[in-house]
Amino acid sequence: MDFEPSNSRGAASTKIVIAGGFGVGKTTLVGSVSEIDPLRTEALVTDESVGIDDISQVPSKHTTTVAMDFGRITLGEDLILYLFGTPGQKRFWFMWDDLCLGAIGAIVLVDTNRLDEAFSPLDYFEEKGLPFIVALNQFDQGPQFELEAVREALALPAHVPMIRIDARDRESAKGALIRVTEYALERMASQLPVG
Repeated sequence: MDFEPSNSRGAASTKIVIAGGFGVGKTTLVGSVSEIDPLRTEALVTDESVGIDDISQVPSKHTTTVAMDFGRITLGEDLILYLFGTPGQKRFWFMWDDLCLGAIGAIVLVDTNRLDEAFSPLDYFEEKGLPFIVALNQFDQGPQFELEAVREALALPAHVPMIRIDARDRESAKGALIRVTEYALERMASQLPVG
């Protein structure tokens, strides 16, 4: 990797969660932007998921995150983001509460081939009140829909940012992290008492 190490003196740090269904690109996103070797907790997909998780839509995927992905990126000289990718298979979702503790925001990564898998993560963050953005991961064979059509299909409120990204591309993934950080800060500022 050709990333510069961060200089953490005087820098603020915060936590961002990357969530979504099985095989949407969470591990890929963390790996594409992390300036450290990302921690991955991947295991082989086994028959244990039969009848529990629907993995039929991603037949070429042979591993799955069983706890989390972890990475770090420095934005500018004054902000370090710690990235926590959630497991996508439903049987591991019990870990989400712990992974989200202390986070200022989340990216819900969505595959337009499988929009139905986005509803549970969206509901989770809405219920928690954690600011989130929706990032449509651009798969090579995936259908290309207008953002507003996807927003309508997901019944997503107009104030929630929605962007397109390629989780494999560092600059694209970094743009999503910048956007969720900006949005979280905007939300925090709007909740401050005026006085």
